[in-house]
Amino acid sequence: MIMSATQLQLYTTTCYMLIANERLTTIHSHQDRTYGVANPGYVPAAAGAPAMFAPPASDSQGPSAPPASMFDNMPGYEGTVAGGGGGYLPPPMPAYPAPQPTPGPEQLHWNIPSISEDTAREAFILFASSKCCYSSAPAKDGVITGMDAFNTYRYRLETFTESRSTEWNHEPYNGQPVDAYAQSPPGPWDIPAQAPSYFMDSKQTIKVPYTSSMKGCHVCVGMGRKPCKDCAGAGNKVCWVCNGSGYRHGEDRCHHCNGRGRENCSHCHGQGSKQCDTCRGKQQLLVYINLTVKWTNHSEDYVVEQSSGLQLDSLSKVSGKELFRDSQYMVYPVMGFPDPQVVNASQRLVNEHQGRYSQSSRILQQRQTIELIPVTKVTYTWKGKSHLYFVYGNEFKVDADNYPATCCCTVM
Repeated sequence: MIMSATQLQLYTTTCYMLIANERLTTIHSHQDRTYGVANPGYVPAAAGAPAMFAPPASDSQGPSAPPASMFDNMPGYEGTVAGGGGGYLPPPMPAYPAPQPTPGPEQLHWNIPSISEDTAREAFILFASSKCCYSSAPAKDGVITGMDAFNTYRYRLETFTESRSTEWNHEPYNGQPVDAYAQSPPGPWDIPAQAPSYFMDSKQTIKVPYTSSMKGCHVCVGMGRKPCKDCAGAGNKVCWVCNGSGYRHGEDRCHHCNGRGRENCSHCHGQGSKQCDTCRGKQQLLVYINLTVKWTNHSEDYVVEQSSGLQLDSLSKVSGKELFRDSQYMVYPVMGFPDPQVVNASQRLVNEHQGRYSQSSRILQQRQTIELIPVTKVTYTWKGKSHLYFVYGNEFKVDADNYPATCCCTVM
């Protein structure tokens, strides 16, 4: 096997450490106490002299990304790379023509009555009582002088898609089945997956059959262990009490390190090396292809702007009365709606969704709805001045930016 320069360096360092450990396990004992694996680069300090430190080991911890040669060339998965990045796989052409969308049923009644004056007042009182510094006097005693209904339509198109992507993955080898090249792996769109309910986001990861093989760990070069970076592979570090001198004051030997000037490395427990995190000491990896299946609900709204003065952002927090619903494999744009803005928005969004999502995913279902969000602008007088507020949504939310009594000490 031909090793790279990094692998060769790591292999040489590891072998050097193992040989040194065998030769020096009986050296450097103080009062039968052990302070980590003896380091051949460490020289004990003479009395009163500073300790000599071990030369730092290589900072290289092995390559973080596996080499391209680690992965087999699987038929049908030639563009698969480690960590993803290959993008989503386009779905195959359907074997049969897709069913053509049909126009939804035409509605006869698109409008609903506006709210009553009692409902508007109750919503206003509830709004004022929810504010700690709002006096309820304007809500209770204000005289309603006008109510204007601004029925606002919200068109929503949802496109539920399934997309698939692949990536090479690996895990410590613990005797798992190795089936690469036993037969050709199934295509990424031929692998069955359990889809969730329509319009519910979900994700599933599946190990592709007949792609698993066993490889040596690329991080530790198949050793199962790596030099400890905290002690530079020495197994011990400079004593923090005496700062490596071995003595505290004058001729007083440091009791923390027993005059050695170094102490056991707590990260590797004096071994000078640690278990490889990638293979978890197994030395071998199981390499295979993962298929990620994602179900995504792409939702887009269009709200018909009205001249009521209420901010459109407020409408995203409320629901409306559903006037129209159409759900099928691919929907047909809305027809016959009295507001041409809704008709135009439906035609535009349906064309955009079907063109955008059919390239990299499979469209499973579409749904379009029209909601009527009631918006009522209420004008009222209080203490001889005119004010206004809005009541909107099925929840009767209130928007009153210029509430006339916002101080707790206001006379009730």
